Amino acid sequence: MKQPFAISILSMIASLGFAEPTDTSLADKIAERKAASSKKANPEKKAIYKKGIDMVAESGIVENAIQEGDMAPDFTLKNHLGEEVTLSEQLKKGPVVLTWYRGGWCPYCNIQLAAYQEILPDLKELNAQLIAISPEVPDKSLDTIESNKLAFTVLSDLNLTVAKQYNIVFKLYSEVGKIYKGFFDIKEYNGEEAAEDELPLAATYVINTDGKVVYSFLDADYTARAEPAKIFEVVKSLK
Repeated sequence: MKQPFAISILSMIASLGFAEPTDTSLADKIAERKAASSKKANPEKKAIYKKGIDMVAESGIVENAIQEGDMAPDFTLKNHLGEEVTLSEQLKKGPVVLTWYRGGWCPYCNIQLAAYQEILPDLKELNAQLIAISPEVPDKSLDTIESNKLAFTVLSDLNLTVAKQYNIVFKLYSEVGKIYKGFFDIKEYNGEEAAEDELPLAATYVINTDGKVVYSFLDADYTARAEPAKIFEVVKSLK
């Protein structure tokens, strides 16, 4: 009984001129990556990562962050070319999908960004823009853009200035920080003045043209990300 309904939904989407979002969910892609990583990680490392997630959850950051129904704080940041991008100016063109990623060193971030690239044409059909933000310096942002073949705007939020306005900055558990230092230097990615123990949640917002947040995805688990299909659904509902 479910198949005809599914077919009718796809036909309706096609009749509206929108492409069908990818069949494989972002959650499935991330789960595959997590499974592969889990096979390599020892029990001690797994316990450290779990404690890190628990500490973020217990901090109350998810509850205190900008939420659906709030007005999105305005900001101006630079892209990898040094060009300034202001949120309020972009909202004059249409809704904005605003998403944070931790950095190009994060495999889950790269999976997320690549998945969002897939729905970019659909968002453009709806006059919506996709903007990604990270604490990376511009050169590292460019590396992320090139490695993932991104065609949407990527901005550098040095020292997490804007992320703090959205209340999505958390303190990294020291033991997790020690693990990270074993395979990358956060200051190389975020600049010499960057704090080594601060990162943004992988938050995603859909902001309507009036500046109000109509969708927010916030999770203490750094591997959890907003689904492209859900983002597309929310933006489409604004038409």
